[in-house]
Amino acid sequence: MTDPEVTGQSLPAAPAAAAPGPPGSAQVPVTGHDPAVPETPPTEAPRRRRRWPVVTLVAVLVVAGLTAGLVVWAPWTPPPVLRPAGLVAGPATANSFTFRWARPATGPLPDKYLVLSDGRVTGSVAGTATSYRRAGLTPASTYQYRVVAVRGGKRSPQSATLAVKTLTPPLSQARLQGPWNVFVKYTRGAHGNRNGTVPWDLTPACAAGVCDVMLHVTQGKYSFTMKLARAGAGYRGRAVVNFYRCGPAGSTIPDPTTLKIEVHATGAVGEGQAWVATSLVGTMKGSYHFVSSAAFYCSASSYATSLTGSPA
Repeated sequence: MTDPEVTGQSLPAAPAAAAPGPPGSAQVPVTGHDPAVPETPPTEAPRRRRRWPVVTLVAVLVVAGLTAGLVVWAPWTPPPVLRPAGLVAGPATANSFTFRWARPATGPLPDKYLVLSDGRVTGSVAGTATSYRRAGLTPASTYQYRVVAVRGGKRSPQSATLAVKTLTPPLSQARLQGPWNVFVKYTRGAHGNRNGTVPWDLTPACAAGVCDVMLHVTQGKYSFTMKLARAGAGYRGRAVVNFYRCGPAGSTIPDPTTLKIEVHATGAVGEGQAWVATSLVGTMKGSYHFVSSAAFYCSASSYATSLTGSPA
């Protein structure tokens, strides 16, 4: 036999082999699909979703939340002790004053506040307080203070410096005390007396403040003692003294003189808790009485002086 002629047509496909079956059964041709069932295109196997990005995001959020919580509340890290602020001077007297400050803006109150002057602790108050009063001070004096908060044994930075001044009393409140040098200048009727400095010693009748004063003058025959009663802003006193005698030598008689003194302070300064006079001015007037004996007499006369003094 000869080969069939090759043309542009393909040879018919060989019939499909029948699938073997049980004996006596019809043989069904085996094909790629059942002709009675429409062929559906094959589908891809379902892809498995990657869940790790979501899990990672949740983990990041949890860590961030914990971190934020640690920042807001970390029981092992106590909040800082804040520096006291808002210091303001309050009421003052000649011997005391008060100043105050603000409570902490945030965080717990301190256990206490320390009050410092010249770098040294001069007082303290509870942490619930916001003011401090100091007494026993010198009149007309300036003091500087700082405040430090303390909590759990830790100190805050020092506050800004606050300058506080006690009141200056009027000169009428100046206390006359101690030894003085008083210059006596005759302005009328000197009667041979000369200007000069006389030592005075002033002893107040009270332990503090202003009150009557005992004046002691010790200068030979011009020595005397006089009470100076406080009168308004000044002091006044009167005493009868025997500076001179009337008559010729060998037969003189006493010639008593009435002295009147008025003085007031012109300057003062704080010493301890006292407001003490540092200068005074005034006048002293003397009046000689008329005295006589069977053989002679001395007529009445007077003189006047100005007084200026300062502590010795």
